[in-house]
Amino acid sequence: MGQKDIYKRVYTCAGQLLAEKGYISPLELLIKMERVTLQQVGDWRSRRIPYLERVAIGNLAKMSTILSALGAFAKAMELEASHTVYMSWGKGQKQQLRFSKSGAMQMEQLYSTHYVQRKKKHLISKESGNHDRTVGETSS
Repeated sequence: MGQKDIYKRVYTCAGQLLAEKGYISPLELLIKMERVTLQQVGDWRSRRIPYLERVAIGNLAKMSTILSALGAFAKAMELEASHTVYMSWGKGQKQQLRFSKSGAMQMEQLYSTHYVQRKKKHLISKESGNHDRTVGETSS
């Protein structure tokens, strides 16, 4: 699967996730793309797998391309980035989970950034009392 194919698949799956949930997380994208299974995610969250890349289908270059394609999709759709901290499940002290083999902050940030639809900002017009117009909308 070439880079063009990966971008096409990411855009398709990301669009579906956005329509279904109103946001996209790299983890859910990887599940939808069948790069990881729910069982593997559960094992990772329960600390039975040290980092998610260990069980993901595809080499590190492909994983990086998927994350880049997701970032490009989010920019094209004008989505807002929101960092999420992933903590372990189960008994005992909760630990922050690792996505990448390297544990590099930049990669961890890419894996843990969710993209959400921006909320429309409402303008309040003192003169007209019209509270229903959204930014960019004009009144007739």
